[in-house]
Amino acid sequence: MIMRVWHGYTSPENADAYEELLKTEVLPGIHRVKGYCGAFLLRKVNGSEVEFITLTTWDSWAAIEEFAGDHREGAVVPPKARKLLSRFDATSEHYEAEWVK
Repeated sequence: MIMRVWHGYTSPENADAYEELLKTEVLPGIHRVKGYCGAFLLRKVNGSEVEFITLTTWDSWAAIEEFAGDHREGAVVPPKARKLLSRFDATSEHYEAEWVK
């Protein structure tokens, strides 16, 4: 499994709307990509902004490339999300992962 880690930041006023957008449109929309395995959404108030971390899980590099394109590290941020974010990472980090109990 490969985990794709990305950070986005928003104002406290936009945080609930951004989270709702992620849960109802952005993350469900990724299910169209074969090899997408799901996501974790992390949220933390950090001073005057709210930090979101998305950890998406994938079964292959090919699946990530289908989602993100040739530059697989590049951020994929829809226009609706960009309007709610104050800043975000231009790239994502990737980690090979395995579940250990």
